[in-house]
Amino acid sequence: MIGTIANTAAIIVGSLVGGTLRHGLKTRYRDVLFVAMGLAATGLGITAVVQNMPKSSYPVLFIASLALGGVVGTALDIDGRFNRLVNRHAADDGDAEAPSLGRGLSTAIMLFCVGTLSILGPINSALHGDETYLFTNATLDLVTSTVLASTFGYGIAAAAVVLFCWQGSIYVLASLLAPLLGAGLMCEVSIVGGFLIFASGLSILKVREISTINLLPALFVPPLWFALLSLTGGFGGLL
Repeated sequence: MIGTIANTAAIIVGSLVGGTLRHGLKTRYRDVLFVAMGLAATGLGITAVVQNMPKSSYPVLFIASLALGGVVGTALDIDGRFNRLVNRHAADDGDAEAPSLGRGLSTAIMLFCVGTLSILGPINSALHGDETYLFTNATLDLVTSTVLASTFGYGIAAAAVVLFCWQGSIYVLASLLAPLLGAGLMCEVSIVGGFLIFASGLSILKVREISTINLLPALFVPPLWFALLSLTGGFGGLL
């Protein structure tokens, strides 16, 4: 769980730095930091796809996963619910300019926890001892927590506790279910996850605004497919 610990520590450090600045980062510095993180996320997503695509036994599964996941996510309006939760404290008792810690914390918790890296990271850590996703996520969260704390104050550090419990739970669950999470399944999940990470990078870079939150259900399609294959015996040996 070294990656989760690093991710938690990054949020605390970023919150302390941002809270100390408090007057907010200058736009040019904030922009260059987000460009760097966007490029990192884009590159990581491409790498995940390129490394796993040749190993896939079902080369069109990722297309079905993204399509079905996007439809389900849109039908459930995950992105809309996310935005409403984040913005529910936006009206600040008649003072629209005064920052609300409640709003900042809800934003931070969602940004830190509801993301492909934050979900796939603990799984990769538990199954393969690979902390790459979590270290990358830690870097992203370091920048994000610094920016948020520069506006909302030191209280943003409280989101680190939520993140630790979230990723820790995923890590433990993945460890317990390890026998069921075969190489084939993880390969397919990694391909879908790679596309989502790539999409997140494009959004950060403002190349194209993509609702990656609505696409998150795509991560559940490969497990459902493999469960169906197991129950049907590969559709009578056809697959």
